[in-house]
Amino acid sequence: MLNRRQMLTSAGSAALGLGVAAMSGSRFTAFAAETVKLPFENGERELVRVPGKRPLIQQTARPPQLETPFAVFNDGVITPNDAFFVRYHLADIPLEIDPDTFKLEVKGKVAKPLSLSLRELKSMPAVEIVAVNQCSGNSRGFVEPRVAGGQLGNGAMGNARWRGVSLKTVLDKAGVQPGAVQVAFAGLDGPVSPDTPDFTKALALDHARDGEVMLAYAMNGTDLPWLNGYPLRLVVPGYYGTYWVKHLNEITVLDKELDSFWMKTAYRIPDNDCACVEPGKSPTATIPINRFTVRSFITNVLDGAKVKAGALALRGIAFDGGSGIAEVQVSGDGGQTWVKANLGQDLGKYSFREWKANVAVAAGEQKLMVKATNAKGQTQPMQPLWNPSGYLRNVVETTRVVAA
Repeated sequence: MLNRRQMLTSAGSAALGLGVAAMSGSRFTAFAAETVKLPFENGERELVRVPGKRPLIQQTARPPQLETPFAVFNDGVITPNDAFFVRYHLADIPLEIDPDTFKLEVKGKVAKPLSLSLRELKSMPAVEIVAVNQCSGNSRGFVEPRVAGGQLGNGAMGNARWRGVSLKTVLDKAGVQPGAVQVAFAGLDGPVSPDTPDFTKALALDHARDGEVMLAYAMNGTDLPWLNGYPLRLVVPGYYGTYWVKHLNEITVLDKELDSFWMKTAYRIPDNDCACVEPGKSPTATIPINRFTVRSFITNVLDGAKVKAGALALRGIAFDGGSGIAEVQVSGDGGQTWVKANLGQDLGKYSFREWKANVAVAAGEQKLMVKATNAKGQTQPMQPLWNPSGYLRNVVETTRVVAA
């Protein structure tokens, strides 16, 4: 059924036949499947379908922000390409990219500036990694007191097998010169208004050259989906998605820190051990957001479900910023007692880790809880921490059920 509020005009066909949403003026045609209710105030959303994607939860249409329905995460630890969330900052999305003429420019403090084609990138030694991409604002809709920004549920994350070339390989080919301190990244998407700052991000030189940061051209065995950055995107394992620049076409080695709105003003967290402040207060100092906190979720039982009293089989996922999940514990009585879960296959320290456990659930209204601990001993707080941007949410999740 065509939803007229979401129907946007289009003057062209899907770019290059690669499944990109039909676009015109950075808008795409969306078909509403139904509406959904995320479990917080003002959580009504439309579930829309765009070409190349199954129905996803729409947060905004321009630029597109599409959240993965949470039920997808119960189907397996790898998030399918057509279910992977979409997050753009700027509305001028590239409508056509010719893979035969596409170039990645590498410049700045390098001995040999490069202009690399996709073919050249694919001829370099390939690397693969399974890694979670998580939006910085994932779960912001649950933050209390409420904060500004996209009111996302828990679906602005996904886990994929990425294939590409190590950024270190490309930087070594260009020859980083002495005095370099950062590497900056930009993509083909841009602002509609000239007053809007272009989206640029940067990594410290040592991080950029750690051998794990990747220029990815494939995702789960196929070319990157258009709305997930075709034909090339940055993959920064363990770091929030703000650094995972899409449609990547420019790398600049810098001899000073990038003076960018998206680094100096946006995407910053309190500079203290908890990255938190008292609700309603402003931090005295901030730093750029960086690694994930530890998180875990129950995926096979939804909040408000009716279950059978007694032994209840639970399953879910856990992940962190790259230390790896060491233990998951589950409670069927609101945290009074805990059961150690069995961990599933280890696909790498940056991947979702599946877990399974059986808990005893008494009759009546009950609270199911799950908490993970990583290899460094870091775990999840029982009470949520707060910051003005609603970032880094990783409280022990509670799923309320009625057992009979």
